[in-house]
Amino acid sequence: MPTVLTDLCPYPIVQAPMAGGASGPQLAAAVSEAGGLGFLAAGYKTADGMYEEIKQVRGLTGQPFGVNLFLPQPGAADAASVEVYRHQLSGEAAWYETPLGETDGPSDDGFEAKTAILVDDPVPVVSFTFGCPTRDVLDRFARAGTYTIVTVTSAEEAQAAQWAGADAVCAQGVEAGGHQGTHRDDPQLDGSGAGFGLLSLVAQVRETVPLPIIAAGGLMRGAQIAAVLAAGADAAQLGTAFLVCPESGANVLHKQALTNPLFVRTELTRAFSGRPARGLVNRFVREHGRYAPAAYPQVHHLTSGLRKAAAKMGDAQGMALWAGQGHRMARELPAAQLVDLLAAEIEAAENETARRRTA
Repeated sequence: MPTVLTDLCPYPIVQAPMAGGASGPQLAAAVSEAGGLGFLAAGYKTADGMYEEIKQVRGLTGQPFGVNLFLPQPGAADAASVEVYRHQLSGEAAWYETPLGETDGPSDDGFEAKTAILVDDPVPVVSFTFGCPTRDVLDRFARAGTYTIVTVTSAEEAQAAQWAGADAVCAQGVEAGGHQGTHRDDPQLDGSGAGFGLLSLVAQVRETVPLPIIAAGGLMRGAQIAAVLAAGADAAQLGTAFLVCPESGANVLHKQALTNPLFVRTELTRAFSGRPARGLVNRFVREHGRYAPAAYPQVHHLTSGLRKAAAKMGDAQGMALWAGQGHRMARELPAAQLVDLLAAEIEAAENETARRRTA
């Protein structure tokens, strides 16, 4: 691992920032205390809400941690298609006895306000999803002493991150749970298999840019982390693996669903947010996924009340159950214990590889 990343976390283990409540202060602090790099997810939070969580993490650990920001999204969603989807979901609103959300709000997720706070009172690491910040933004973080990471899903996006001045990239394979962090959402690619698997992506990014690479996508075991390190990554980012930890703020129904044999597969869907995101296939995805328009964050706001109502009713079939392809391998362990176990598995895998080479 590069020196800067080594200083940030002794182990090459990064806890993914999972927006929606899973990646709170308790989880981030526990991972950082154990030798990994914990992350807060600022997505969907107000700037003040983000800052309160930062202060909570600082009260729980003196170790480095990160904050993830969503880039502002273009306001080019087709209003007519969103209204058609609203009509499609009218039966859900009646069933859950809750109104559908308004879709004409801002699409910048408070990016400028959050950036201002993070530059004024810096945290060790800031990562970005759904695009690449401008050089001016990254230069401001550099002057503040913050290490910056841009999520990428292709070698071309990695090159854009390098040109903009990012310190590192997080290469997200198509196996990853939650939203795909593509810089440009192209609905024409839906169902085309255009996304790259993690090992292929890491290799392509490694040959394209000299930046440190954090590999993300379906990683659940230390042996998998050792594999991406051997492929050219400098660290690994895991989300679903930490989702079931007691420190995770994920809904208990979400945690249980990851290993429930009722949910047999995941798929990329726009059903809940209007942007491709990998989750467990439940009733909502089956019934509405094919009709959901490419309209983020409008669809996210439209379905927000439905998702909350489903959770309140204890109905996992109406919730967004984000999960990576390795979800059935989730282990319900305290975060620190999981970090220790993953580190031991990495060492064992690397030792076994070395033994085979000398046998």
